[in-house]
Amino acid sequence: MHLLIPAAGSGRRMGSQRNKLLLTLLGKPLLSWTLAAAEASGHITWIGIMGQPEDFPDFQVILGDLSLAKPVKLIQGGATRQESVYNGLQALPLNADRVLIHDGARCLATPELFDRAADALLSCPGLIVAVPVKDTIKVVDEHRIVRQTPERSNLWAAQTPQGFEVKLLKKCHEEGREKGWEVTDDAALFEKCGLPVTIVEGEETNLKVTTPVDLALAEFILRQRRDRSK
Repeated sequence: MHLLIPAAGSGRRMGSQRNKLLLTLLGKPLLSWTLAAAEASGHITWIGIMGQPEDFPDFQVILGDLSLAKPVKLIQGGATRQESVYNGLQALPLNADRVLIHDGARCLATPELFDRAADALLSCPGLIVAVPVKDTIKVVDEHRIVRQTPERSNLWAAQTPQGFEVKLLKKCHEEGREKGWEVTDDAALFEKCGLPVTIVEGEETNLKVTTPVDLALAEFILRQRRDRSK
């Protein structure tokens, strides 16, 4: 199974002037935790990291420290996540049939989650890892007036990894570029093209580190994991 990791973002919401994946969590860069989980996955055999060239030297240091057994390719990212994934798809090996796409900022994903998604992808064209929504969600208008309260039992919070057949996802990205679609994840392109997206149960701890509060929560979760493993 091939894995693409979008890692071309900035750290503005983290209050940092550098790529947030280079910030440390328990002494290791965020990207290092993501890569370690991918390395421990029994299904992932190849890893592509989409980033900005100015970050590549730092990425190389991380890779050197990890000494991964699996091949890793650094790929120039784009101005948006959508552009970065498009670039990543073009850089996949020719024999790539299915691909998982995982945000580098979700650094708490476990090897078991990668494997569960990879297994499920063998029997469907596209999937997302997600968890049921616990809060009541309100749909509001531009004046912040509540217009609708969706049935909570039908709502899931999307995470990554997301997985797709490579040929289908490439076609969806090409159509998105032609029609000017702007989406926040690849599943939305699949949906716009009328293709089915399956839900795979995610992990409550698979949070996306975006703000300093997220970083503190991630540290707490990792410390809890370490304590349980002793």
